[in-house]
Amino acid sequence: MSVPVRCGMELFWDKRYRHLFLAQVIALIGTGLTTVGLALLASELAGNRAGEVLGAALAIKMIAYVVIAPVVGAYATRLPRRALLVALDLMRALVVVSLPFVTAVWQVYVLIFLLNTLSAGFTPVFQATIPDIFEDERRYTKALSMSRLAYDLENLLSPLSAAMLLAVMSFNALFVLNAAAFMLSALLVVSVSLPSSQAPAKVVGGVWARLSQGVVLYLRTPRLRGLLALNMAVASAGAMQIVNTVVYVRHVLGEGETSVAIAFAAAGSGSMLIALSLPRLLKRLNQRAVMLAGGMLMSASLFGGLLSPGFHGLLLLWLVLGAGSSMVMTPSGRLLKQSCQADERPTLFAAQFSLSHACWLIGYPLAGWLGASLGMTVAFAVLGVMALVSTLAAMQLWPAH
Repeated sequence: MSVPVRCGMELFWDKRYRHLFLAQVIALIGTGLTTVGLALLASELAGNRAGEVLGAALAIKMIAYVVIAPVVGAYATRLPRRALLVALDLMRALVVVSLPFVTAVWQVYVLIFLLNTLSAGFTPVFQATIPDIFEDERRYTKALSMSRLAYDLENLLSPLSAAMLLAVMSFNALFVLNAAAFMLSALLVVSVSLPSSQAPAKVVGGVWARLSQGVVLYLRTPRLRGLLALNMAVASAGAMQIVNTVVYVRHVLGEGETSVAIAFAAAGSGSMLIALSLPRLLKRLNQRAVMLAGGMLMSASLFGGLLSPGFHGLLLLWLVLGAGSSMVMTPSGRLLKQSCQADERPTLFAAQFSLSHACWLIGYPLAGWLGASLGMTVAFAVLGVMALVSTLAAMQLWPAH
């Protein structure tokens, strides 16, 4: 398991990547603290209907992502990357530090929309910068694995850190720590010179043509249509895990706040195991086969929920679910790079960001409503069927050759 990590160390010889990776890890861990804090805030404000509130809040997050990301992708090449990323980090810190003062559900919704409007600007620009630093596919594949590892570190370390912090402080302190993380991320970004954006591709037409360019290119590409279907499988599984973990652990199993954090960490552990292994696996295995197998694993995990697992059974299911999610998401950046020219990267990465989060916009509120109104068993069944059908659709949309 150590080989991919050791091989990936060469990436950190580049100061630009080293600082960007650290900025990503720090900001993600801070965001993870807010995810746990938000789940507990929803539980405090709405009791056993916390899943509904959390599902609605996360649906609002997805609306911000779906609407804002194409706008940023269309115009990102015209703005200085470093200044844009730093400004967005500082504004995110300002918004998240306001969450401890929330006293009503509608205030949660407003702040979540603002926070994720800013994140919808930050993430595609960040993702499109990495292939400009590492233009050869070998190093870029390793960079994708390290980026996925950063997400997995967040999924693993944030809940565990939250569990320890909650033993000595209120969950509101998690929001303050997230604000500090965004500020530190901004300092790391401002400390390096980033490669300039490629000259924007020529677009015939007005504003709408510019906004839709990435989506049109995405949907014209068979392998990316398959990726979109797999994004729906990831969203179905991930929405069940993120929205209903707090409800299942606290209100079905009767466990405490620390158990909620440990359950979140289980999914991160499974994802991390795959992210560490994937660069080596992709040298031997077809990436289509790996990604489709990930869809099947997520489907199996959700169907396992029909057995009404106890706490340890749930940890196992979330471990498998996290592994399947990583098998789909880690190679997706490489798939995007293979499908476009350099000058099309910002718009295509923004299209992936927007379309994938449109899938989450379906998954989040559906998971919340199913869990609150029809029960956990129905939620596991419906979302499991959605994940399986999406994976089977990907097999048809993405030709094997």
